[in-house]
Amino acid sequence: MSTPDTTGSNDSARDAASSHLPDHIRRAIEITPAAGTGERIIDITTLGRRTGRARRIEIFFYRAAGATYLCSGAGGAATDFTFHLKNGIRADLPARATPVTDPAERQAVLAEIVADLNQPHGRDSGTLDR
Repeated sequence: MSTPDTTGSNDSARDAASSHLPDHIRRAIEITPAAGTGERIIDITTLGRRTGRARRIEIFFYRAAGATYLCSGAGGAATDFTFHLKNGIRADLPARATPVTDPAERQAVLAEIVADLNQPHGRDSGTLDR
């Protein structure tokens, strides 16, 4: 899990970290549970640890506890990457992924993400129409 707009772990640091962003970009990152699936899809670009080559993938991002998170199976140390907004607002933002290792913090963040995922998210919320 990580956040593109902060490297700190307290809420005041998170708020200050995103305050320098233009309003339209900050609003695109600070999604709410009402955000549709399309608003949650971004690309990220990382550099391969062995090859050094750039690799761009599509991933969902989530908001919890005042920060932006990515969920991945990758573990390890903090990693720098580029967070690419691409739906409506286009921006390439330098970011740093910091794994959430504290069990209590991890449980709280994941609980908030799961609660968010259980909300209806507009017309692209995964409902099927015939």
